[in-house]
Amino acid sequence: MTVLILCAAAAWFMTGLHWFVQVVHYPLFAEVGPDRFLTYHRLHSERTTPVVFPAMAVELVTSGWLLFSSPAGTSSSLIVAGFVLAVLTWLATGLLAVPRHTELGAGFDVRVHRRLESASWVRTAAWSAHAVVVGVLLSQAGG
Repeated sequence: MTVLILCAAAAWFMTGLHWFVQVVHYPLFAEVGPDRFLTYHRLHSERTTPVVFPAMAVELVTSGWLLFSSPAGTSSSLIVAGFVLAVLTWLATGLLAVPRHTELGAGFDVRVHRRLESASWVRTAAWSAHAVVVGVLLSQAGG
């Protein structure tokens, strides 16, 4: 049960954080201005990683752990779905978000910014779905 609670905490943290990033933070990239954007983006990247990496790692590891040791009464299909959603957030981060951030690291580009915002909806949806999944699993486990 402790692993499920850790998984839920990480998934819920990332869901809330990423909704903020998606709706507030990423749209504000366009408002920084070309003269300050490179510094702003560099600082964004440096400060974001230590906040999100531990939570993403906990979410992924605990989701995987649950595949082999799930609490009694929990749905195995939801356990698998949760793991798939956690993996999806890593894939979307590595394949969609990081390359766009790398491009923006060279300077603000409206098209790249739009692609980042669009691609990031994959992560927003995956984290939101995982938040629901772990909520149902906690309910099933009696937590």
